[in-house]
Amino acid sequence: MIYQRLCEIAGAENVCRQEPMSRHTTFRIGGPADYFVLPHSSGELAAVIALCRESAVPWYVIGNGSNLLVGDKGVRGVVIQLFKNFQKIVIEEETAVLQAGVINSLAAKRLLDAELTGFEFAAGIPGTIGGAVVMNAGAYGGEMKDIVSSVTVLDENGALQTLPADELEFGYRTSIVARRGYVVTEVTLALQRGCREEIAARMEELKERRITKQPLEYPSAGSTFKRPEGYFAGKLIMDAGLRGFSVGGAQVSEKHCGFVINTGGATAADVVALMEAVQDTVEKKFGVRLEPEVKRLGEF
Repeated sequence: MIYQRLCEIAGAENVCRQEPMSRHTTFRIGGPADYFVLPHSSGELAAVIALCRESAVPWYVIGNGSNLLVGDKGVRGVVIQLFKNFQKIVIEEETAVLQAGVINSLAAKRLLDAELTGFEFAAGIPGTIGGAVVMNAGAYGGEMKDIVSSVTVLDENGALQTLPADELEFGYRTSIVARRGYVVTEVTLALQRGCREEIAARMEELKERRITKQPLEYPSAGSTFKRPEGYFAGKLIMDAGLRGFSVGGAQVSEKHCGFVINTGGATAADVVALMEAVQDTVEKKFGVRLEPEVKRLGEF
């Protein structure tokens, strides 16, 4: 039985059955995963994936669920979370090596303490460093491609390999890691020595801008749509008259129209219906079809 074998690999305390995914997404939405596993190492991760392949069981890797909408019917197969058990950070001179599960806010704090600059833009990006690399996350003029030196991944054959920055093919919200379905296990950042006070001041400035402009008081998955070339998704949505538009417990934020928020009790079906209505309305009014940035997982 796959449950027993997962327990043998990761330990029974790190394997759950019928785990509500609403506990593991920043949207606070999602039905149960058949199996939910938290491996401690790249070796355990590789073994779990190998078992899934051998057993013909679907598997999915997530971070802290910050850019994710999980279906109300849950996820068939195995959800592998690289988060709490992948938190190691090693800083030497101007280089930082972080395991994939490190939260960006924690990384920023540790780099501030080490007086290293370059990561300030990412301090408030929700999610893990692994997820940030996969999608080349960016904010306030910075992107992960600006500071990544190399990335260690599990490839499609379950082998560990380290890819230097010039092989990562970073683009707008994408990378070779995303396109090939690699799993990030570790990230190496190349930073610069800086002044602690200046780094802290920049982080505080960006924090205040986020608090002022983004609906951080509500569960969400961050920016809901990608930025269309030549436009801003939030402005298109606002100009389409959709500020505050809601379906069930899902709502276009009145504070920032680029965010869909869970006002309480929203279902995945609510969010999908709202997103589709937004896409249709914006396309009808402006001829632009918004592309979701939020990833979907499971059965809807």
